[in-house]
Amino acid sequence: MPRACPTALLLLLSALPLAAGASAAPSEGNAGMGRPAPAKGPQKPAPMAPTLDALFERLKASDDPAEARGIARLIEQRLDRSGSATVDLLTDRARQAMTGRDFALAAELMDRATALDPNWAEGWNRRATVFWLLSDKGEAVSDLQRALVLEPRHFEAWSALGKIYESMDEKRQALAAFRRALALYPTMDKIREAVDRLAPDVDGRDL
Repeated sequence: MPRACPTALLLLLSALPLAAGASAAPSEGNAGMGRPAPAKGPQKPAPMAPTLDALFERLKASDDPAEARGIARLIEQRLDRSGSATVDLLTDRARQAMTGRDFALAAELMDRATALDPNWAEGWNRRATVFWLLSDKGEAVSDLQRALVLEPRHFEAWSALGKIYESMDEKRQALAAFRRALALYPTMDKIREAVDRLAPDVDGRDL
């Protein structure tokens, strides 16, 4: 009877534990086979974003300055949306031109943006900013008034209008604009300071 080759025998014995281990332990891919999958509960719908009307109401009711700043940022983000990729591109380029102090180019770009979307209140507000930087206060006031016709709750436009009127020494009109801004955003400190500064001259001082 022929004897087994020692080398072949060692190879055979070394392979046995591996084969046994492989058959005993289930593979990762087969783990849990035959077991029912855990039942999943009903998926909760994603919370709906608050409407712009709701955000304005929350801003008006908030007496916490930090909370109000967060709400104001959300409102500004909503107002920033023109709904047109072309208008957004023109507005972004106008912003870049303003950063580079090329105000004439910025005005031209915002002219195009407002012509394409004349119902976007923020477009007029931004064009007013350009005219303010060009020292054209008349055009800036006109653009802010158009913005406020489209969105009467635009507190930034009311604030800007107040600043321009004050720079023109139109204190009564400035105070009225600042008060409109403050009614919409009661915790805006700079506007409250402006109201407190102008009110004695416009309304009269207490005796």
